[in-house]
Amino acid sequence: MEKQTFRKTEKVTNRSTYRAIYQLGEWRASKNFTAVICSNDKGIKRLGITVTRKTGSAVRRNRIKRLMREYFRLNKKLFPADYDIILMSKKNMPFLSYPEVSKELTALFTRKSGT
Repeated sequence: MEKQTFRKTEKVTNRSTYRAIYQLGEWRASKNFTAVICSNDKGIKRLGITVTRKTGSAVRRNRIKRLMREYFRLNKKLFPADYDIILMSKKNMPFLSYPEVSKELTALFTRKSGT
């Protein structure tokens, strides 16, 4: 059984790395989230999270980030081993429970590119 942790090596932390992923990655969007997916040469799946102030108060933004991290932690099998993923929340996002977030992000990551 694969460990269900979210290690520091699985985080996109560098600003220049975020910029490179934005420029080179494939963009996908759903109702409340936008994802940018880009291959890397590290051989490990990494997650970056962006939640702007337009989303709401600090409490709301932190909750959204926790839900995104939890989704990534529990669903690592959906992501290829050598890809970087940046998840962004859209402004005016309603209050969502974890099952709602999980359903929307699963649909976002499992659909074919270009659709």
